[in-house]
Amino acid sequence: MQGIQTENNRDGKKIVGQIEEFLRVRDIPDDKQKLMLASFGEISKDAQRDEKTALDKEIGKFINGDASANKQIFTFIYENIFLSIDAMAGHLDIMGEMYSEFLKYALGDGKEIGIVLTPPYITEMMAKLLNVDQNSKVMDLATGSAGFLISAMELMISDTETKFGKKTTQANQKIEQIKKKQLLGVELNAEMYTLAATNMILRGDGSANIQKGNTFNTPAKLYTDFQANKLLLNPPFSFEENGMPFIAFGLDKMERGGLGAIIIQDSAGSGKAVKTNQSMLKKHSLLASIKMPVDLFQPMAGVQTSIYIFEAHKPHDYDKCVKFIDFRNDGYKRTSRSLQEIDEPEKRYNDIVKIYKGGTNAKVEAQWNLSEIYVEDFITDSGVDWNFDQHKKIDTKPSFDDFRKTVADYLAWEVDQLLKKEENCLGK
Repeated sequence: MQGIQTENNRDGKKIVGQIEEFLRVRDIPDDKQKLMLASFGEISKDAQRDEKTALDKEIGKFINGDASANKQIFTFIYENIFLSIDAMAGHLDIMGEMYSEFLKYALGDGKEIGIVLTPPYITEMMAKLLNVDQNSKVMDLATGSAGFLISAMELMISDTETKFGKKTTQANQKIEQIKKKQLLGVELNAEMYTLAATNMILRGDGSANIQKGNTFNTPAKLYTDFQANKLLLNPPFSFEENGMPFIAFGLDKMERGGLGAIIIQDSAGSGKAVKTNQSMLKKHSLLASIKMPVDLFQPMAGVQTSIYIFEAHKPHDYDKCVKFIDFRNDGYKRTSRSLQEIDEPEKRYNDIVKIYKGGTNAKVEAQWNLSEIYVEDFITDSGVDWNFDQHKKIDTKPSFDDFRKTVADYLAWEVDQLLKKEENCLGK
């Protein structure tokens, strides 16, 4: 990339050409190449981005002299992100994080276009809640940039390496199978599809099971052939009934006994998705409801959210309790530009999985009042009582301090009445 303006040799054209060659060498199917290149083609459309300009001070560490904006941007991405992917990626949704930063600075937030990506510490926790392992077949029907599939894949690979050992023949064969056959994503938005496919390619996967299409109109054979036993979702919050139909549809397409988890506006569990919720309970069981931090998606969207966990193809038993967990204190403080650790968030996210499994007997690491944040209670078939605050137990048994305060208040009132009576008598 030379930072020059010749139409057929400018930097934007070179970048897109390199991307096209990369996809061809990786044997990405032609139809998917065309979809992805349609999005990446935006890079070369604005010729002004290929005009030489002064170097940003960070880019000056890597190149000399003036260079185009395109050359500077991609040099930064290569040196500071691409070269570090293998070492630091983990559950990080690389393309999603980059896109989120773009939304913050270019558009203010993603609320207007309905795009709210799930943080990697949430996708990891949700995958752990469902016990994702090497034998899981994981589906996401609102894939976005593939954050849930990435976290699921990381857990599946880790479980495989624990069983067979790292870089063994058995482990390598199983990991290849996981990447090609045990992950399924469906995404309607073309740009999000491109991010998802790119994410998976960067992690050594040919994106074979990332599908571009409408979740509800995709041929049924896709789901019946895949036979999912895990479902992870963050549906578009602008969709009808807050997006609850996505998980209803997904649970219907799963194997019996499969587990699904959705993070969604908690108004969906208290009245905004009655039709879907009532229908779901006739076929599937609600196992748990986890109230999430009130600022979780700030600054992208100020919505109140909960995670609902389901078991597929088992009608809800109203004589069994549902687990309700208050996770509003997750140990993080969020601002418009940063995520600050204030109270052992890593331990807290690990603890929530333990609390989900063990209730008030869970062996936790952080400081919790488990009797305050964990409740087991029944729900009705109304579909409107799925949230923690509707089931929180209020302790009505008076303590000694309550008794002492009541007596003190009463005596104070008696004294006040006597003084007023005396004043009245003296006044007469």
